[in-house]
Amino acid sequence: MKKYADRGNDLFELVMYGVAAVCFVYFLIKGNWAKVLEAALIIGVLLLIRVVVKVTQTPMFAALRFCILLFITITMIMANEFGFYSIIPYLDKYEHLFSGVILCFVGLLIYKKANDSGTSSASNSRVAIWLSLFFSIAMAGVWEIYEFTTDHFLGLNSQNGSLVDTMTDIICGTAGAIGTSIYLAFQAKNKKMPLLDEKH
Repeated sequence: MKKYADRGNDLFELVMYGVAAVCFVYFLIKGNWAKVLEAALIIGVLLLIRVVVKVTQTPMFAALRFCILLFITITMIMANEFGFYSIIPYLDKYEHLFSGVILCFVGLLIYKKANDSGTSSASNSRVAIWLSLFFSIAMAGVWEIYEFTTDHFLGLNSQNGSLVDTMTDIICGTAGAIGTSIYLAFQAKNKKMPLLDEKH
């Protein structure tokens, strides 16, 4: 199953490179430099992820890799490159919800990396789930601190000058993290933590 998941992710990433390349050429011809830069950033982010994985020698779970690729597709390709922010209402909130899922998996990956034995006893599973949950919620707050800082010092408008927008983003990220943690808890209850057991 993991083999097919990895192949699926490889194909998904290859398609993303293709779409980004086509966008780069198309918007270059059109003279839309902002879109050209966005296409270049998509390729750059995909390459950067591969570099980080290789340098840290920390392969990603197949589920985490898929979520990250899908997140990049939604945020960078659909939302920014194709202007879906004006088509899908509250797309930004869905992105924050999805980021909670991704960051929960990242927290699980951090736990797996720290726990060299790779075992998944009941107690270890509980620790992994709580760490993943708190990590994801904390990162939702850190992201809003980043947005506040760039808005304040660079004159951007990421938070729309609204506490409601900021808190809604954090709530969405937290909801995604809680949902993922519940899923992981059910896995642990059934004595099955495939993400912790997965070998690379």
